[in-house]
Amino acid sequence: MRLAKVLGGIGRSCITVGALLLLFVAYQLWGTGIREAQAQNQLDDEFAQVVETAEQDFPNPEERGSAAIPPEGDPVAKIVIPKIGVDKLVVEGVSVADLKKGPGPYPETPLPGQKGNAAIAGHRTTYGAPFNRVDELVAGDEIFVETVQGRFRYLVVEQLIVSPSQVEVLEDKGDNRLTLTACHPKFSARQRIVIVAELAADAPVFEAQVVSAPTSLDDISGEDASALPAILLGIICALIWLFAWLVGLRWKRWPAYGIALPFFLVCLFFFFEDFSRLLPSNF
Repeated sequence: MRLAKVLGGIGRSCITVGALLLLFVAYQLWGTGIREAQAQNQLDDEFAQVVETAEQDFPNPEERGSAAIPPEGDPVAKIVIPKIGVDKLVVEGVSVADLKKGPGPYPETPLPGQKGNAAIAGHRTTYGAPFNRVDELVAGDEIFVETVQGRFRYLVVEQLIVSPSQVEVLEDKGDNRLTLTACHPKFSARQRIVIVAELAADAPVFEAQVVSAPTSLDDISGEDASALPAILLGIICALIWLFAWLVGLRWKRWPAYGIALPFFLVCLFFFFEDFSRLLPSNF
């Protein structure tokens, strides 16, 4: 009898852990996209205002490139890739909070439309998966990027698969190019897929404000996050379920669980959000 209770407890624990893992996978694939969509909607209005202000303050597009770098998380560009349905705002910074909003330019690289190698990294399976289908791009496909200096057209020239240590893909090659990077293969950070595109011959070119390149293709993983919020939210989730269980013992089990479930799922969503920040990469 005692053995049966022990085995039953182990079985229920395994089922619970399995259910939580499935919910976490669902959060990674769809929950992160909800956050990204909310941020993109807000960024769209902000970027329109940024462009309007820049055009009023600096009639000459060349002068707009010397303006102060915007705060982290603010929009700096808009990237459109018609073939694969990409239409996203690009935000300044590569912290975890920034990358939840959209693709981000690598630090110390020029912006699109400026001389050199403009490099942008984006997630492939989480946070809206902006670069999910970049593997479908082939030579000749168009990429459009809008900044405060104007709208620029790039033409894809090649696709590469590299290791995270091959930072040479971000170096200045003496031409004016756009480099997109994302994790490869999908759902893995083992390698990077790199899309190289060259600025169209008829496009204007402006002076770059930066000259150095990143030291790693892992910049997209963001900065380290504190584990404390995830721990506290995990405890709250456990307390909500424990409370429901205790109420179920004194009242009715399933009604108690039904009342507690919405509160538990909301708390679990925020727990997953903070827990995902502790992972080495969000792909």
